[in-house]
Amino acid sequence: MSQFFLKIKEWATELEDYEPQEAESLISWLLEKHSGISKKDWFQDLDIEIPDQFFHDFEELKQGKPIQYILGEAPFYGREFKVNESTLIPRNETEELVHWILKEMRSGDLKFLDIGTGSGCIPVTLLLEFGSGEAFGMDISGEALAVAKSNQDAFQTLVSFIQGDILTEIPEMDQLDFVVSNPPYVLDSDKVQMKKNVLEYEPEEALFVSDEDPLIFYYRIAKISKILLKSGGRLYFEIHEEFGSEITELLQTEGYESIEIRKDLNGKDRMARAIWQP
Repeated sequence: MSQFFLKIKEWATELEDYEPQEAESLISWLLEKHSGISKKDWFQDLDIEIPDQFFHDFEELKQGKPIQYILGEAPFYGREFKVNESTLIPRNETEELVHWILKEMRSGDLKFLDIGTGSGCIPVTLLLEFGSGEAFGMDISGEALAVAKSNQDAFQTLVSFIQGDILTEIPEMDQLDFVVSNPPYVLDSDKVQMKKNVLEYEPEEALFVSDEDPLIFYYRIAKISKILLKSGGRLYFEIHEEFGSEITELLQTEGYESIEIRKDLNGKDRMARAIWQP
């Protein structure tokens, strides 16, 4: 076993907030980013000087800061998106939601809105995958929209970003082919179970809702989407795993049809789709 591999094992023990395998993956990410050292190199006795930036970032990791915020980027659907502490870190479930949309919405130039767009990873990815279309992204945070615009520029797409509060405002558009949203849905009571790298760094307003009104964003978005969508338009949600039946009932009450709750790769209810047919 190489001395370098033993050193990585030692570094991993210093990341106390992570399981050993996850800690090694984070170290690997930093090493490849800063020195080009990949996992296949771990088992060799390398004579490579590790740059100071690695150790600076490693110290931030030990404090619990997410590696995506340390590096200022996060992978999403095969691309690297800029992120910071004003945006959520893109998750695998959101990639699955995007994949579902891409499988269902493949005809013509589509017009769509992403509510709570954050880093802009959803509309930018959809435009890149569709190859064309008219995209809008709405968020309450001006800081998040600045990141979204930088991602739009980096990938040379055109998304019309709107700053506004979806709970009190209705976007001025109509005849949309679909609306997509990954709104706040984590319950305040769930905070006690969450790691500090989420609680202390990710934007609270993009994550949490009160236990007293956990579906507040879903009710509002379902209502206003009936104004925004054309006949036959679709509404897509990322959802809390415990509220699949409640989301179904909500959408039925609002008059949507062809409602489907879909499980993620871990077998949890995490996505919903419904069709508006007035």
